[in-house]
Amino acid sequence: MKLDILAFGAHPDDVELGCAGTILKEVSLGKKVGIIDLTRGELGTRGTAETRDEEAAAAAKILGVVVRENLAMRDGFFANDEKHQLEVIKMIRKYKPEIVLCNAIDDRHIDHGKGSKLVSDACFLSGLMKIETSIDGVNHEAWRPKVVYHYIQWKNIEPDFVVDITGFEQKKIEAILAYKTQFYDANSKEPATPITSKNFLESLNYRAQDLGRLVGKDFAEGFTVERCLAVNSLENLM
Repeated sequence: MKLDILAFGAHPDDVELGCAGTILKEVSLGKKVGIIDLTRGELGTRGTAETRDEEAAAAAKILGVVVRENLAMRDGFFANDEKHQLEVIKMIRKYKPEIVLCNAIDDRHIDHGKGSKLVSDACFLSGLMKIETSIDGVNHEAWRPKVVYHYIQWKNIEPDFVVDITGFEQKKIEAILAYKTQFYDANSKEPATPITSKNFLESLNYRAQDLGRLVGKDFAEGFTVERCLAVNSLENLM
């Protein structure tokens, strides 16, 4: 299956928190989008790997993505090494995306920065013909995405560009709240974490509003880039 966009997250819910609005918008424009979760989030304070599997599937339906896979790497302990790079390369070559979205380049959770670099490195290596990979006996052709964009997570990283997600902000929150065990629930008796507070949930909207304010829109999501952006003309700029 050839995808237009492939979004990677170190944990289930990373993609929803970082770029669900953008995914919803691109899907509405007819783009084929997929998600690859690196781990099952088994070290999360709340819930289990099994509940996260269920929640990720529910969120995928809300987002309208055509595929979601989990590489079942070790939460907290995966590394940016040959073994893990090859697993990511297989996904890139399997789905041949033009655009890859991945974790923030630096963040509070150590897996986010690791996942960011792992996917970025794998995108480059995936284009090298002499690296051989296959799935179920089917050999892959080399494939390198045109661009890699990093979404923004816990830290307020200054974006290189923002995407107007006005009109998709509420469905983004719906996709996030599909992770029932992970976010604010006034009736929960589970231990509190940095992402279970009411303030964190509300911050998702006020960050999107602030990024939107910068470009004269109601809501936006921010991304950083690995190389200079190019436009066909000045009229393409907002």
